[in-house]
Amino acid sequence: MVVGAGHAGLAASRFLSDRSIDHVVLERGEVANSWRRERWDSLRLLTPNWLSSLPGHHYAGPDPDGYMTMGEVVEFIEDFAVAARAPVRTRTDVTSVRLAGDGYQVTTNQGELRCRSVVLAGGACNVATVPAFAAAVPASVAQLTPLDYRGPAQLPAGGVLVVGASATGVQLAAELQRSGRQVTLAVGEHVRLPRVYRKRDVLWWMHGSGVWDQRYDEVDDLTRARRLPSPQLAGTPERATLDLNALTAQGVELVGRWAAVRDGDALFSGGLRNVCSLADLKMRRLLATFDEWARTTGREGEAGPPEEFAPTAVPAATRLRLDLTGGEIGSIIWATGFRPEYGWLDVPVLDDKGRLRHEGGILDPPGLYALGLPLLRRRRSSFLNGIEDDARAVTDHLARWLPVR
Repeated sequence: MVVGAGHAGLAASRFLSDRSIDHVVLERGEVANSWRRERWDSLRLLTPNWLSSLPGHHYAGPDPDGYMTMGEVVEFIEDFAVAARAPVRTRTDVTSVRLAGDGYQVTTNQGELRCRSVVLAGGACNVATVPAFAAAVPASVAQLTPLDYRGPAQLPAGGVLVVGASATGVQLAAELQRSGRQVTLAVGEHVRLPRVYRKRDVLWWMHGSGVWDQRYDEVDDLTRARRLPSPQLAGTPERATLDLNALTAQGVELVGRWAAVRDGDALFSGGLRNVCSLADLKMRRLLATFDEWARTTGREGEAGPPEEFAPTAVPAATRLRLDLTGGEIGSIIWATGFRPEYGWLDVPVLDDKGRLRHEGGILDPPGLYALGLPLLRRRRSSFLNGIEDDARAVTDHLARWLPVR
């Protein structure tokens, strides 16, 4: 049984079908439900179209260097589901998975099911993470997460405080500033990347150099690596870089990490300069890795000359306090990350922070697997084109395990 009919669950289904393993895919909504229902209107994929692929299913449109809109992503996944003849049961909400004899008992809103194995493919972005101090924000300020946000028009009057400077945070800050809102961006740890490096999309370099293919068992600090924020990228037709310098040029105000709320004031860390310097350093090191790969593999002629990028321009003084009661801020968007939701999983496989304990997607007890999580097996795991290798490896393990039962 596969739980979730997004790209991860459908990829697992494709490989199970190829092995003639009977299965069903359970989906609480529709195929590609989270892409369809839980994304803002203007969002595009971070990966260029030529990289967009699922097992045996590749982008075939007229714009290989463009970036799919959410509608195009939904259509791409729907077409894959049809081509793979995935046995999907929509509107089937899983409310419990528990051990039962030599397999699992799965409870849904459509009844009970028994199976020998379960693949958890519901995704990593079921719930937006919001800090506990959000409860102390004055009631006059609207609070949203990216799962709620659709566009600037839905927000009340006033400035917007966007919290978090990963891909989501910078994209929403830019959209809101362009709409005429004054945006303040609270910046914590982030990954800075140019959209294009040496005339090639930066993900061309990630893909070609092998950085994206680093395995989970080759990473020094796997727990930290799995928690890294998504890189500051946006899939715009102009292939524009969207880093903090670009936001500052648009008029976005930068502040440090939001640390607390006290007497109606938001309190920010004074470490913005250090956080930005570290992100700049890591970017330079990564770009140097790309340069070395190009030199040693004879790929220099496929790209332009090496480039340098200006350091992040941090104001000499940034606000450490912002009054949330005076009307300057009308709304807050918490772009502070996401987590899976496993309240229905009645099997002891979660750590003390509610994360799945797994080894490359293989859980204990036997017969339980996961897909669609960050750095599940490789650094590309959380991207659309990263699921094929993960799903193949997981279903290979599942197929080897089944005969010995």
